[in-house]
Amino acid sequence: MLATALESLGAQHRPPDEIVVVDNGSSDQSAEVALAAGARVVPQPVRGIPSAASTGYDAATGDIIARIDADSICPPAWLARIERRFERDPGLDLLTGDARFYGSSELVHRLGETLYIGGMYWAVTPYLGHPPVFGSNFAMRRETWAELSPEVHRGNGIHDDLDLSLHIRPWMNVELDRDLVVDISARPFATLSGFARRISWVVPTVRNHWPEESPWARRAARRDYEATRSERTA
Repeated sequence: MLATALESLGAQHRPPDEIVVVDNGSSDQSAEVALAAGARVVPQPVRGIPSAASTGYDAATGDIIARIDADSICPPAWLARIERRFERDPGLDLLTGDARFYGSSELVHRLGETLYIGGMYWAVTPYLGHPPVFGSNFAMRRETWAELSPEVHRGNGIHDDLDLSLHIRPWMNVELDRDLVVDISARPFATLSGFARRISWVVPTVRNHWPEESPWARRAARRDYEATRSERTA
């Protein structure tokens, strides 16, 4: 899967300036596969998605950090679309996209796309006041990550996408592009236990931010920011 993901990045119409692969304590040939594809391999021995993802963001040197997972397959126009969106809108801080599933039954694919991805955007957007980032397919400015990096939780047992989303500040602009699509493996959703494990990460993530990042607190912070911005403009 990693080899396929890297192959899809190598076929981009707009080639990536760098590819960073985090070796999160692998015991197979993942690091060798990444090096053979020309990626820069960064070790992170503390296993877990939050620590691995943050390590990758820290290591990235580009102005725009684009994130996928090791089982993602990006269409050839993926990076070019991301670049256009950020160039067109200098005020855009984070851009998040959508997913199609592969590797299981059509029913599992539909449930994953409708309930997990669609449900995430439907349920979490009102809570946050902006779309949540989808970790398998999103991008952010490097200066945005520099601002959020000291705050995000890097320990296990949390949902790293949601944690990052909860740390997004009122002055940051997040956009959802449902036409920015990557294919991702349905492995985690093929079993009830796999699906339940991902859902179980949501509660501790929200608890880490409660009540400071409750929906009403976030709305109040955004109102205060907008009011302050209006006063400064006047």
